[in-house]
Amino acid sequence: MSDAVLTEVADGVMTITINRPNAKNAVNLDVAKGIAAAMDELDSNDGIQVAILTGAEGTFCSGMDLKAFVSGEMPFIEGKGFAGLVEALPKKPLIAAVEGFALAGGFELMLSCDLVVSANSAKFGIPEAKRGLVAAAGGLMRLPRQIAPRIAMELALTGDFIDANRAYELGLINRVVEPGTALEGAKALAKSIATNGPLAVIKSKQVILESQDWALDEMFPNQQKQVDVIFRSEDAIEGATAFAEKRAPNWKGR
Repeated sequence: MSDAVLTEVADGVMTITINRPNAKNAVNLDVAKGIAAAMDELDSNDGIQVAILTGAEGTFCSGMDLKAFVSGEMPFIEGKGFAGLVEALPKKPLIAAVEGFALAGGFELMLSCDLVVSANSAKFGIPEAKRGLVAAAGGLMRLPRQIAPRIAMELALTGDFIDANRAYELGLINRVVEPGTALEGAKALAKSIATNGPLAVIKSKQVILESQDWALDEMFPNQQKQVDVIFRSEDAIEGATAFAEKRAPNWKGR
């Protein structure tokens, strides 16, 4: 994998680090390829339960590398979109650990994650309109699904930033921590996920995401189709047995 993206795996948790600190971790094609490869590894490796996406040296991601853009380079991967992620989300949970700035495409990467742990000093925004661009990597579509549409409209049209406390109030982030500890906080959150049944975690994420588009009369039938396999799994029996025997479950992922 390119040095532009670093990965490590420990205790079922993959940490993915955008490693271009001199460019404020802006996304170029190397970063897109690296994230795409990491997402493939996340979903194909049974030893990984959850991943964390972060940036090196105090910045999450400043967005698309505009210098590369004007030279003709596009940081898109076919079938996966911008940064190798925004159009093809992983089936396993993905947590953003945010320090510094999550702006433009960096903010859209964060919106593509399932959970967010942020330093209280972080800033967020989609300032593309200030550069004659639009937040087309999911910002204009995901943001009004995650917060009130009028607030999303304001952020898109003004390009203004918000701070971590405002993002928390809006429900954009899960936990606010002291500067320099976002990755530590994300690892603690990931650990609490990684101890759970892997099939149950994957299906829970799937239903939450897909049910946003289900009609009211389709909700429970559609959910039943998705979760039947869980109630018939070995892990479901193991979870109940372990509870009765007052021990930690031994998950098999089947």
